[in-house]
Amino acid sequence: MPEDAGQDDDDDVSDDDDFAGAGADDDDEPREAAAERSEGAAVAAAVPGQASRQARDGAAAVGGAATRTNDDDLPGLSDDAELAAALEAIMLVVDEPVAEMQLAQILEQPTERVGAMLEDLSARYTAAGHGFDLRRVAGGWRLYTRPEYAAYVERFVLDGQSVRLTQAALETLAVVAYKQPVTRSRISAIRGVNCDGVMRTLVTRGLIEECGTESETGAHLYRTTALFLEKLGLNSVDQLPPLAPFLPDDVEEVLDASG
Repeated sequence: MPEDAGQDDDDDVSDDDDFAGAGADDDDEPREAAAERSEGAAVAAAVPGQASRQARDGAAAVGGAATRTNDDDLPGLSDDAELAAALEAIMLVVDEPVAEMQLAQILEQPTERVGAMLEDLSARYTAAGHGFDLRRVAGGWRLYTRPEYAAYVERFVLDGQSVRLTQAALETLAVVAYKQPVTRSRISAIRGVNCDGVMRTLVTRGLIEECGTESETGAHLYRTTALFLEKLGLNSVDQLPPLAPFLPDDVEEVLDASG
């Protein structure tokens, strides 16, 4: 039986019913509420992708302040040291890689200047021997701990708890990574076992996703996601290590036999 074949899918039930009829009385909405909503829309348009996070974590993100900082109070970024400090402050609170263009919009600086400063910061951290590193991954930038200290970080984070993928999940993920886009049946043929349960686990964890259908059979195709690149610290799948040195000598015969 596949590893996750009995996994319950009831958690996918939508919560849309909580919002049923939410717009039924819009004509009676107070002016203050309408003005507040308009202001929120303006923020969303000015800083793409940040409005929801501001609404959720705004007070904590600005050190507990209850209101948005006035633009006149923002430090100037004409000096490289000030720009570097602003970028470091942002990098400390991001939970996913941030693109140079988005950082440039937030800081109101040329994208080229922001990109050059990020490269410089990354080089400086490496030269200074810090335990963290600034890397370009999945099309953006984020701080990571250095591999040589991974054992200590793992000991601190896990504290005796195992959150690793199972061997079956790792094998399936490797097949997707190197053969993508690939169908479930092809993955099962390569591994020699049914992979439906493991595939559901990988999709749920956001490591793989559907990417269309195969023209001949109509079967769903799968590929790795940006989260996969982020977790492995890669900028693209082209940076995956070559697979040939790890393959057995009779790999062609095995693949031919699997169809």
